[in-house]
Amino acid sequence: MSVTIQVADFDCGQEIAAMTKGRDDIGALASFIGLVRADTLGTENIDSMQLEHYPGMTEKALAEIVAAAEKRWMLQSVRVIHRVGKLLPGEQIVLVLVAASHRGAAFAACEFIMDFLKTRAPFWKKEVSEHYGQWVEARDKDEMALQRWQDAEK
Repeated sequence: MSVTIQVADFDCGQEIAAMTKGRDDIGALASFIGLVRADTLGTENIDSMQLEHYPGMTEKALAEIVAAAEKRWMLQSVRVIHRVGKLLPGEQIVLVLVAASHRGAAFAACEFIMDFLKTRAPFWKKEVSEHYGQWVEARDKDEMALQRWQDAEK
């Protein structure tokens, strides 16, 4: 498991190559790459998104999310990279890369990690346009996505 919070962009191809180098036990890779959308405000496109975090606490929260996925599924490797700072529309925000023996575990774990990351990781996002800035609240649909994982545990 590897979790990184960084300002710099990441190269998905390099991350996949690093994860799979010398490995013949991986049968599936699932990935999610989140990008900054320009149209998030609805009425006016954003110029940028500012992502802030609490160093130490954020990495710990992400590690706990990944550990929960590893407990639930048999995974060979997990890599999470989340960017912070000022990001422009079209730029990469987050990478979740999951390696497993079989695709079902890889797909499910990747989705699980993203659902928990969206709702439980301590990041603060501010969308900024020419006329105003707005802090982003958790969306109901994100909470609903998380709820299905919690319901499945019962």
